Amino acid sequence: MKTPLLVVAAAVLALFSSGDAPARAQDAAKSEIKIGFVPGPYIDGFKAGVEPELKKKGYTVKYFEFSTGLEANTAVFRNDIDANVMQHTVFLDAYNQRQKTDLAGIIAVPTPPMGLYSKKHTRAEAVKAGMTVVVPNDPVNLQRALKILRDLGWIDIKDSNPVDVTELDVVKNPSGIKIVPLENAQAPRALDDVDFAAVQGNFAIYSGLKLTEAFALEKMTTPYSNVVAVKRGNVDAPWARDIVSAYKSDSFKNAIRNDRFYAGFVLPDYFN
Repeated sequence: MKTPLLVVAAAVLALFSSGDAPARAQDAAKSEIKIGFVPGPYIDGFKAGVEPELKKKGYTVKYFEFSTGLEANTAVFRNDIDANVMQHTVFLDAYNQRQKTDLAGIIAVPTPPMGLYSKKHTRAEAVKAGMTVVVPNDPVNLQRALKILRDLGWIDIKDSNPVDVTELDVVKNPSGIKIVPLENAQAPRALDDVDFAAVQGNFAIYSGLKLTEAFALEKMTTPYSNVVAVKRGNVDAPWARDIVSAYKSDSFKNAIRNDRFYAGFVLPDYFN
């Protein structure tokens, strides 16, 4: 009886000592990358400069488009897709905190800053009481919009955790402007009806707004550069590393540098 028991024990030990060997084998054999986007400029840059590099390594790329970032993140978390490109690190951290998920950014991508736009006013005009300003209705991007208004001298705001920001964070509003929260993707459409709209860069470009024509642009810092997001357990997967390498390739850099469409985008450090 000892020999069969030893054989079984050895087999069990081999199974557990191999850890995630089956997963590693699956990753090594992975030939299709499923990647998601929301409306904006990121899918075009991926197709122009990243996909060609992935094809050289034997991958095929399948694209998925979502209406909102929440949908795109849920798809990654549920393994419906491998990665998405549509959010900055602050938003990603806030999403993980609230949804109890484990998504992680693996590389930053060229990102257009948030801008304040108007079809009715120019910089030469003074702000007037009663002017309406549309801002994002999610806390993280609302904070970015409020900082633009603060830098213009229109309001004062208190320091807050990005996930907790509301319109109540405005502590002074001497200009008497009316702040109207609205879903991100709807902001460009509101421009016909309001005085100003703070529009996230990807939605601005998708709707035909030009960064060079913004009433004001945010002073965007690194945490607000968008990233490629994957499940944390996939950060070191071969296919994830290949996506990172493709973004850092001359193919991608040249695709961005040679297209005037990307004028005004904030470029990651690997472009230096």
